[in-house]
Amino acid sequence: MSLPSVHTPLGEKLAINLTVNGESQSVEVDPRRSLADVIREEIGLTGTHLGCEHGVCGACTILLDGEPSRACLMLAVQADGTEITTIEGLANPDGTLHPIQQGMYDAMSFQCAFCSPGFLMSTVALLRDNPTPTEAEIREELSGNLCRCTGYQSIIDGVETAVKLLGSATTEGGK
Repeated sequence: MSLPSVHTPLGEKLAINLTVNGESQSVEVDPRRSLADVIREEIGLTGTHLGCEHGVCGACTILLDGEPSRACLMLAVQADGTEITTIEGLANPDGTLHPIQQGMYDAMSFQCAFCSPGFLMSTVALLRDNPTPTEAEIREELSGNLCRCTGYQSIIDGVETAVKLLGSATTEGGK
């Protein structure tokens, strides 16, 4: 994506339109604000965490048009017209956890859970593209997410549990 070619005077805001977790959002933003800041502060979805603000930790990972993206590294104006899924968009409207969330919960994957949004969103994309990854493929795909609490094995176990839950949901005609 490229930056808009609009030059705005200091302090002037630009209107952008996003679809966030299936809902249309129109927001006026300072062209210099990150997408993570706008998601958290303007849209009010605080599940997208800011850790390093350099794209290293992965806590701010969202799905942008279906692909995992670091929201701290992108300007909000760059996301104009896109579809965004945040951690808040995973669970069903009735509160039932997404199978990936359930798998992580069942495996007790996280301790403090600060990193969990990034791991979960990355896992959604991984299992969408590769429904039966090997442990090595899981480790490779999630290597861009950092956790300071676990030894990562419980997170790998959570992904493997999610694979089983998704497989049984598919065979039962579920999600």
